[in-house]
Amino acid sequence: MLSATAQTKDESRDKIKALKISYITEQLSLTTDEAQKFWPIYNLYDKEQFNLRINYKTSLRKSIKSIEEIDNLNEVDAKKLIALKLLTDKQLYESQKNFINKMEGVLSAKKIIKLQISEMEFARKLMKKYRKKRPDSKD
Repeated sequence: MLSATAQTKDESRDKIKALKISYITEQLSLTTDEAQKFWPIYNLYDKEQFNLRINYKTSLRKSIKSIEEIDNLNEVDAKKLIALKLLTDKQLYESQKNFINKMEGVLSAKKIIKLQISEMEFARKLMKKYRKKRPDSKD
């Protein structure tokens, strides 16, 4: 049962990734040359961003789970979690900065902005679609 659930999650992630690739490619009107240079850089960046966020969330969940609830968190451990959050934010920023520096050799500044907007729009559309599928949705 657990394997089937993991497989379904992987299939869902793969489907979302394919939709995202299609959406971004369409929104940016990537040429063949741009796409060949863009996707390897973007995929590494996207994976790095994902891993940084997951590592932070995992650490946060483990810390809270070990004390059973957030109200049991002592001040020292709370400060450690804040430091971890700030470090993660700094790493996310550095990752974004490096990505944009690399993209400047591949895409125009205008297309880099279009990419950022496309990512936000895709996420918004995905959440809207997800909310509509949920049985307890108010939409």
